[in-house]
Amino acid sequence: MVSAERIIAAVSPESAPIKRVIQDVRDRGQLIDASFGRSTKAVLVMDSGHVILSSLTPETLAARISNISEEGIENG
Repeated sequence: MVSAERIIAAVSPESAPIKRVIQDVRDRGQLIDASFGRSTKAVLVMDSGHVILSSLTPETLAARISNISEEGIENG
C-alpha cells in the first residue's frame, strides 16, 4: 500500500531521465520495487525522496487514486 497523499508523480519508466532517476535512487538505497517480478510500467515519485516501481500503468494508478479521493469526499 502506498499513501496517495504522498505521491508527487506517477510516470512511465521509458524515458532516459526517469531511468537516471531510478539509478540515482537505487544508489542512495531509496528504491522500492513493488512490481512483484513483473515488468515495470509506472514509477511513483514520493515526497520523501523514495521511488516506487509498479507493474500497474500510470493511468491505472491515477484512476485508482481518483476513485479513492472521490470516495473520501463522499464519506466526508
